[in-house]
Amino acid sequence: METTETTKVTEETTVDAAAEAAAEETTAEAVETAVAEETAAETAETAAESMDDMGKALEDSYKMMGDGEHDTDTLLAWAKIKELYESQENLTVEITGVVNKGVIAMVEGIRGFIPASRLSLQRVNDLNEWLGKEIQVRVITADQEADKLVLSAREILREERENAKKVKLSAIEVGTVFDGKVDSIQDYGVFVDLGDGVSGLVHVSQIALERVKHPSDVLKKGQEVRVKVIGKQNGKLKLSIKALLEQKKKDEEVKVTIPKAESIGTSMGDLLKNIKLL
Repeated sequence: METTETTKVTEETTVDAAAEAAAEETTAEAVETAVAEETAAETAETAAESMDDMGKALEDSYKMMGDGEHDTDTLLAWAKIKELYESQENLTVEITGVVNKGVIAMVEGIRGFIPASRLSLQRVNDLNEWLGKEIQVRVITADQEADKLVLSAREILREERENAKKVKLSAIEVGTVFDGKVDSIQDYGVFVDLGDGVSGLVHVSQIALERVKHPSDVLKKGQEVRVKVIGKQNGKLKLSIKALLEQKKKDEEVKVTIPKAESIGTSMGDLLKNIKLL
């Protein structure tokens, strides 16, 4: 009897232990599942937050850059303008508007400003006369952040003038005589305007036959003078008034007056008129 009871107690104890172990295993699995689910939820939430942050950053970038087709075109236009600025390439634009102290021209769809002082080499009095004209310009300021685009034609015009001057100078030969006007007076000589943008220097030693202390003692600005090209150096003309004066003096010294033939002819009557017959 005691053996039977003991066996029964042992069996019950074994069942309870098995049940407890099973319960603990179930609880562990449940905990693991719960932790996994919580981890997955946190991961998903973190991923969602990251996507939100990324989306916000992307949205902010679009706000800065523009999220429309026009803004994309604007970015491309500014990129092209910066290339033009770096290369200093000439481009042809049409003047579409007149504003205070300048005019407006579009470049790649971007509004550009041309100051009046950079439209021409001469003073511009009436900007309205430029409206609708096509001119060549270069980009001299390209500031996308400030939305500032400044153009200029002056540099191109200066280069064209210098190139034309070089061509004209190359065609002038030493010994050529010009009529010109005194353009400016310096201590060392005077610059004479020969026309067509060409000028040359008459050194103070080449102004007159006699010694000249200062060019202003002999010449004045705007005075018409005849000069001779006596040299060319580094694209500049050396002129002389003295050379022509010396040539004139020399010609006068060697000039001989020859009487006419009839004035030296003698007729028979002239020979006999003073002879008395005896």
